[in-house]
Amino acid sequence: MLYSLIKLMITSLLVVAIAEIGKRSSLFGAVLASIPLVSVLGMIWLYIDTHNAKKVAELASSIFWLTLPSLILFVSLPFLLQHGVNFFLSLAVSIGLTVGGYFLTVFVLSKFGIGL
Repeated sequence: MLYSLIKLMITSLLVVAIAEIGKRSSLFGAVLASIPLVSVLGMIWLYIDTHNAKKVAELASSIFWLTLPSLILFVSLPFLLQHGVNFFLSLAVSIGLTVGGYFLTVFVLSKFGIGL
């Protein structure tokens, strides 16, 4: 239980740090957020929990393929906001488009024999 709390605290602190840094500098906040720290932490936690390098490799490969549709959020959100759409509606639409992109990506990859 203590281990889970430590993981939660480290991960939460990272998210809060990105938000706080982003208040002061969008550039530095973006740099910190664009580094795949959450992915790296996830791989570290997975390896510590399982000591299974194959599972870590599978996770890293899946993250690679799903990075492409995640970019939909970062294109659609600023577009909608710049066109005067309410923040929460823009965020919801962007998340919905991104989820659709994930499903489409998984479907297309499965047609090429790539399973995630």
